[in-house]
Amino acid sequence: MSDEAISIMSTTETLLQLIHTRRSIRQFEPRPVPRSLIERLVEAACWAPSAHNRQPWRFVVLDEEGRKRQLAEAMGARLTADLRADGLEEAQIARDVARSHRRLTGAPVLLLVCLSMQDMDRYPDPIRQQHERLMAAQSVAMATQNLLLVAHAEGLGACWLCAPLFCPDVVRATLGLPEAFEPQGVIALGYPAEQRTKTREPLETRLIFA
Repeated sequence: MSDEAISIMSTTETLLQLIHTRRSIRQFEPRPVPRSLIERLVEAACWAPSAHNRQPWRFVVLDEEGRKRQLAEAMGARLTADLRADGLEEAQIARDVARSHRRLTGAPVLLLVCLSMQDMDRYPDPIRQQHERLMAAQSVAMATQNLLLVAHAEGLGACWLCAPLFCPDVVRATLGLPEAFEPQGVIALGYPAEQRTKTREPLETRLIFA
């Protein structure tokens, strides 16, 4: 076997190990994450494939306690209103809002992941335009996976939270973001203070050869 083949095999095994061992981490050490490392993660995200190579991802970093708390409180207020409209009991609402607040304020860094349609194609009919938006969302998701894997490789823990999807207007207004920034999720990021396990369904239940 050539040295090149051995090197490729080693790289593949390393990548597979990162994929298999990455976990969603929700408990973090209080120590800060260097901004240079955050930039390294975002750079990795930006090398993901994207529709038409338009790179429709946008990222917003929150690493100051006041800003994280501000966002958590604004999102909590919207969540409270939504759950009351659903008819939930106040005790349940309080528990759900408190859990959301802990997740948003308990990580040293929140990395808001947004979609922008500014550079995507535009169509006169809603069906093709809907497909174009979906392609942009898929591109953002691929970028996020890059980021999560590199974070794991760098010894960081991370958890993808979808809550901003339910209140994008609140997130934009609270953080003063451009209208083109469409929040898709937020990544809680930091040095892990827990270990987690996960399982996957058997491959044959998720794969067919047609």
